[in-house]
Formats: sequence, C-alpha cells, structure tokens
Amino acid sequence: MTIHHHDSRMKKTIQTLLFISASLTTAAQVQKPGNDVTAPLHSLQPDYPVPYGAMSSGDIKKVLNKVFNYLDSVTPAQMINRQTGQQVTDASTFDTAYGIKPGDFRLTAYEWGVTYSGMLLAAETSGDARYSDYVKERLSFIAQWTPAIKKKVADGALKGNYVLRQPVDPHALDDAGAVCAAMIKATRAGINNELRPLIDNYINYISKKEYRLPDGTLARNRPQKNTLWLDDLYMSVPALAQMGKLTGNTKYYDDAVKQIRQFAQRMFDKEKGLYMHGWVQGMEPHPAFYWGRANGWALMATVELLDVLPGNHPGRAFVLAQLRAHAKGLAALQSGSGFWHQLLNRTDSYLETSATAIYAYCIAHACNKGWLDAAAYAPMAMLAWNAVATKVNETGQVEGVCVGTGMAFDPAFYYHRPVNVYAAHGYGPVLLAGAEMLRLVRNNPFKINDSSLQYYNWKDL
Repeated sequence: MTIHHHDSRMKKTIQTLLFISASLTTAAQVQKPGNDVTAPLHSLQPDYPVPYGAMSSGDIKKVLNKVFNYLDSVTPAQMINRQTGQQVTDASTFDTAYGIKPGDFRLTAYEWGVTYSGMLLAAETSGDARYSDYVKERLSFIAQWTPAIKKKVADGALKGNYVLRQPVDPHALDDAGAVCAAMIKATRAGINNELRPLIDNYINYISKKEYRLPDGTLARNRPQKNTLWLDDLYMSVPALAQMGKLTGNTKYYDDAVKQIRQFAQRMFDKEKGLYMHGWVQGMEPHPAFYWGRANGWALMATVELLDVLPGNHPGRAFVLAQLRAHAKGLAALQSGSGFWHQLLNRTDSYLETSATAIYAYCIAHACNKGWLDAAAYAPMAMLAWNAVATKVNETGQVEGVCVGTGMAFDPAFYYHRPVNVYAAHGYGPVLLAGAEMLRLVRNNPFKINDSSLQYYNWKDL
C-alpha cells in the first residue's frame, strides 16, 4: 500500500499524540498521593474507590452496631392509645383507638422479616444477644396483640387497613413470606415459643390462598393477568423451606423446589446467568429487564432453601446448580467499586446498595457452606461488603437503597427509581451480609498479594 505524503504526516501526528497521552497517563499514575515519583511502576499504589482488603471482625462489628443502634431506636414495639399518647400493655383492652407507636419502619412489613432474619444471624455469628433480643421483643409484641385484633375483626369492629393487619389477614405474599420465615427461625432457635398460630396462618395463605398458575407456580394478576414477579421467590420459598424443617413434612420442600424450578424455566436467561424481573404469560416478544434487587431476592431464596433442604431430596442437585449458574452471571457484572448496578447489565444505571448487600451475604454464605469455590468467589463477597460498608452513615442509616419497585417494561422506570435512607429494603441485607462476613473472615483469611485481594484457606498458610 502506498502512503502519500500527507498521510505520512498525519500518521506521525497521531503517533506523537498517542505518546503524549501515554506519558500523561503514566505521570498521573506516578504522581497520585502516596506514590514516590521515582518508584518503579509495579510498586505504585492503586487508587481504589472503596476500601480494598479484608476488614477485621472488629471493623465489621462496628458497622453492624451502627445499624443496630439506629434500628433499635426507631422501631418501638409499643401499643399506644392514639388519643392520649399513653402506652397500653393489656391486649385484652384493645380498642380501635389503639395503634403502634410511630417509628421509621413497620414491624410486620416483608422488609422487616428480612431484618429479623439479619438480626438472628448477627446474634449467631457475633455472640451479641442484643440482636436476638431485638427479634424476641418485637415478635412477642406481634404475637401478644394479634389475637385481640383478630377477634375485633371477626366481630366486625375493624375493617380496612387496621393495625397489625398483615399477620391477622395476609392479602399477598409480601404480607406473609419473609416474616413467616423469620418467625420459624426464631422458634427453631428457641428465642420465641408463642408464634406457631401466626406461622400457621401465614403458611396457610402461601400454600392455599395465593393465586397460582395451573402448574402451581405462585403468580399475580398485576400488572397483567398471570404475571410472575421475581421478588415472590423470596416472599414464598424461605417460608416454605423453613416450614419443611419445622414440621418434617416434605410437601413444603417440594413446593419450594417447584417454585425455584418453574420461575427459572420462565425467567432465567442461561446465557447471561440472570433473571428477568417480571414475566407475563402470553406476552411476545417479552421485554427483559434484569433488576438488581429482584435478582438478589431470587439468589437469597435459593440459598435459604439449600440451608434446610435435605441432602437426599431429588430437587437438591437442581437448586445447587441454579445457585452456581446465577452466581457466575452476577460475578461477571460486579463493578470496579464493588457495587452492582440498578439494572445489572446496564452500566449507566446507578450503583445500588441493597442488591450489593444481598449478593455479599449470599456469596459469602455459599462460600462458607462449600457450595461455591471460595478461592474464586470470596474476594467478590469481600469487595461487595467493603462497598456496602461505605454506605452506612454515622447515624446507622443505609444510603443508596432503591425504594419499592413494581414491574415495568421500559428502562427509564428502573433508571430513575429514587433512593432513600428510609427504604426499608436495605437494612436486613446489610445485617445479613455483615453477619456472614464475620464468619467468612474468621474461617478464611484474606491477604493482599501482588496487588490483588485473594482468599486463602487456612490450610494453605
């Protein structure tokens, strides 16, 4: 090929510009704070946007304690007379003027079911009884007042959205599943012993009253008929799995495995290793949006099922394979700052805290259980936890959490969902992640080696 004179000059100009650009880049690296300008390039310190390395158990506990102290102060378990403002302790006197003392969050919301589970795990791994006492006090409060309120409903004195409506008369999986799972965990741990009537009521709703497709898949009739919401895996599977463990009745395990299998058949993209957020029967073509937190609920439902599913259950191999496929897909999309994006495969969507915390918990838990190769996945969990820890402010509030989110079929809906410290979805996942990270760092040391965060089994040290 012949190069004309003006082409040759342009080529030299481009080469000069590339050399200058490379020189400026190298200079910028050398002159970053903390770097010696005369140091060899391989010794330069990276400019990480979040802490890089293993937190100590003490550092993890500090984060957990901040969250605990905040939640303990803003979620009172007290019934008051709303007309006088006075606390009422005798449930037999329940009156329509009574209400729960206002706080920042609702004690019976599904987000608080996740929070109770996080508190229980934090008590287990930290040895700090304040976390289990938090659960005991609030679940006992719910159990104390629910029968009296249920009687008022039966008598026709209460209608609509009355106090403690969710445990009295659940209307959706959101009302039932997460709190039910936490109640069974508290019962199995011997922390509460008065919850069985509430547990049975929740499970009866999940098993017999929630709408299902003809093949038994749990579904909704919004925004269109015969719609699956990925979130519903967490709102059902952990409760079913825990009920199987509590009662020994395999029908609950069977139903839980069925939900994982049939949601995956419709909603899991095997090439991406991700779940779409929503699925509508008969919709063709079907838009697919891979929302971060919904994928978190699915991953956590899978992990919680594996926790109690008997080793000889015929569905166990499938559930474990599904966990591994999902974890692989998520690993490919973790950002360089440790967070995941609101829409997982869209890097121009914002970095979101609650999904990142869920992944940190689930991946760490799976490593601790031996379901995932810790050498490959534990650094991913640690990086995620370090990122999440930067979002816990001095008050103990969790920042960067997407508010409640319905299903949509356009990207703008997900891109522009607000974030808020009062989005309750962040607190349980942060407690779970920190609690599981305590176990991970104690059992499996991390070291910085050749500028990389690596996991080592203690036997290799």
